[in-house]
Amino acid sequence: RESLSLSQQYVAEYLGCTRQTYTQIENGSRDISLGESRKLSELFEVPFEDFVMEKKPMQLNVRLEDKPGKKPKKAEIRISIPQNKVKTFKEVLLYILEKVGARPNIGMTVLYKLLYFIDFDYYEKFEEQLIGARYQKNHFGPTPMEFSKITDSMIAQGDLEKVKSTYFKHEQTKFLPKREPNLELLTARDIKHIDEVLDRLSNKNAAELSEYSHQDVPWITTEDGEIIDYELVFYRTHETTVRNYD
Repeated sequence: RESLSLSQQYVAEYLGCTRQTYTQIENGSRDISLGESRKLSELFEVPFEDFVMEKKPMQLNVRLEDKPGKKPKKAEIRISIPQNKVKTFKEVLLYILEKVGARPNIGMTVLYKLLYFIDFDYYEKFEEQLIGARYQKNHFGPTPMEFSKITDSMIAQGDLEKVKSTYFKHEQTKFLPKREPNLELLTARDIKHIDEVLDRLSNKNAAELSEYSHQDVPWITTEDGEIIDYELVFYRTHETTVRNYD
């Protein structure tokens, strides 16, 4: 709950109980029902069987560098993103926030999905990577694994501000840009592509974008908790494809 920046009050309302009752669940003084377990597994994006069996989630060691490192330990994924792509990630994020970040629906979950479709649509259309982030399959849709590391560094550098807000009575994490994006790192084609994705998807809320991502073949064909392969975009159906293969 804390790693997702969710308050006890938010989770209690999600479960339909009081904060006091939820606190008792957390400290072990109240048993949890099967229905509550299922709801929490979905909220925390942990496979239901792993949640009820109290299996430790797979650790993700995210490294923002392209230097080779030691071989990953068992049950650990090492995610590496080149430094030039980290710079692109930052400028694309700032550009998104400059364009649509002030809208009430644009919280962290919506940003996850916008980044995913910007990346995967770009790869389908041009067979090249724009950001090149890694996206993990979770219950609510694809999650960019480098997001927290990069946004934390941007906040430390004064490029970004992280705030809490409420959207339809739900707690929401928003990001506010503290500087303008450096568009020199993006081509005219990159900007045109990002604008097209934002025009198509940025008015949707988190639930609508999650549902839309669930129609995407790369997400459908990937196992829970695994990293989604970019090559799967070439098997998309008409629901999500952005390329005219004729």
